[in-house]
Amino acid sequence: MKRKVALTFCLAAILALFLMTTGEAATHRFKPTPAQYYYLFGGGKAALKVAPGDRVILWCEDALNGKIRSTDDLASKSGQRPNPQTGPIYVEGAEPGDTLAIKIVDIQFDRDYGWSPLPPYGGFLQSNQFTRMLQDPLPEVMYIYPINKERKTTTFVSHLGKEGYSVEIPWDPFMGTLGTAPAGGEHIDALTPYWHGGNMDCVETKPGTTVYLPVNVPGAMWSTGDIHVTQGDGEIIGGAIEITGWVTIDVLPLIKGKKVNTPRFENDEYLMSVGSIRPLDDCLRIAYGDMVDWLMEDYGLDRADAYQLLSQVGRVRVGNVVDTLYTVVAKFPKKYLPRK
Repeated sequence: MKRKVALTFCLAAILALFLMTTGEAATHRFKPTPAQYYYLFGGGKAALKVAPGDRVILWCEDALNGKIRSTDDLASKSGQRPNPQTGPIYVEGAEPGDTLAIKIVDIQFDRDYGWSPLPPYGGFLQSNQFTRMLQDPLPEVMYIYPINKERKTTTFVSHLGKEGYSVEIPWDPFMGTLGTAPAGGEHIDALTPYWHGGNMDCVETKPGTTVYLPVNVPGAMWSTGDIHVTQGDGEIIGGAIEITGWVTIDVLPLIKGKKVNTPRFENDEYLMSVGSIRPLDDCLRIAYGDMVDWLMEDYGLDRADAYQLLSQVGRVRVGNVVDTLYTVVAKFPKKYLPRK
């Protein structure tokens, strides 16, 4: 089974290279108009049609439609529905039961600042509609992070506390939202992560990562947005450092007739499985359970062996603990995979 899967991916890579070198692959550059942004996964008309082997260069608005320009612009006063998506994008040949494979190639910011909110009753450490407590909210604050493109850093500046205190932070750009249309005609808000992907807010969806998503409807109808300069594990305040910019994504050959149950990622170092649900322990069960399945199905490990090994070498990144559903990423170091 492992050799068959490896051969499949090898042939897929050869096909992608052939398309790119023969000129049959296309590059699509797309910047939506304000009226074209979509706030759901599922439904809507395709904004773009592409084929496997194509490259797409997409402009993405920030999480509040560019309404935040200074510390005086508060999220609660923006009047904006959050997380506008660029898409949906129709992939030729994608059918329910397939897996969409897309690789994030590059993210380029096109603004000299990012922002991050402290919203009323927002984040992981204040009460909210799910965890109701009798407490007053922290004061609402908007933080502005200047961007240094030469140094590839951003800067935290204290607003309310220690005067003159600032910290330079390296960039680690990634896409906060990335997903396909759900099954059964369901429409899911762009703030929510689930089986289709969506607002996972995990730093692993960055350049160099291949993302595997379930195809639930013809064409897959995938979208992306919510570019982040960087973010700590958990996104505990309810926002990363939000910014606008361009993302370059390669549409890889479809994995026909084999559908992932939950989003999977892969880079040079790790295989990664995603779990999105509440509570947090069930996120871990989904992510680690899917990783056990992956090691069994594609690499020939026995279930007990996979479970035991994963317990010793597995790693976890917490994407978010603030969205309508939480997200966890279970990671398996590829150096421990069976050799051919």
